[in-house]
Amino acid sequence: MKIGIMQPYFFPYIGYWQLMKQTDKYVIYDDVNYIKGGWINRNRILVNGKAVYFNVPTVGASPNKKIWEVGTDISEFYLKKASRRLAGAYGKAPYFEEVFSDIMKLMEIPADHLSEYLIALIVGIARRLDISTEFFVSSRLNCAPEMHGEARVMEICRALGGTVYYNAIGGRALYSYEHFREKGLKLEFVKSREIRYRQFGDDFIPNLSIIDVLMFNGWEQTRKYLEETEIICER
Repeated sequence: MKIGIMQPYFFPYIGYWQLMKQTDKYVIYDDVNYIKGGWINRNRILVNGKAVYFNVPTVGASPNKKIWEVGTDISEFYLKKASRRLAGAYGKAPYFEEVFSDIMKLMEIPADHLSEYLIALIVGIARRLDISTEFFVSSRLNCAPEMHGEARVMEICRALGGTVYYNAIGGRALYSYEHFREKGLKLEFVKSREIRYRQFGDDFIPNLSIIDVLMFNGWEQTRKYLEETEIICER
């Protein structure tokens, strides 16, 4: 049983979905502290050839709160502003007509809490990308909340019947093959292969929101990009 555990992010980059694609069970890790200035409530889109932040409004955000405790305000004003922003940025992209309405339908989902909203977006995009993993939310699991870091990740894996834990390659320094092995778990990392596609200009800007990938490639090609990974494991 392959397990992935990641915090909820706002329309994250394609590597997030590539990791998810590898798992049988995916835990949205929302009972850890909110990080201001991170990727939880914002990501980057392409505007006039530059990477520009695109965000969801928060209410009462603080690094002293858990992600699930932070509120959000999905108002009509916000949705109209977001719609104009995306249309202005990607109106001439080749798959705008195919993707735009899908994105906006997801963004219109009502939610009072940031975690609730992000989970709806994540699951919605995942299903549209034909990712069939089973989703769990850490704040609802109530699994070893007194633990932190690697120890809690291993405990969640064990609680869900996991045999393999997948993490993004960027987190390699955070985990020990030996510690996982001692708990009867395998530790593996998902590394994205280079993905390049035609944007508006000659210069390619990588690692933008999944929205950018979809606008220039559509759903079908983006599903194929999910396979562009390597699995790094202990030798």
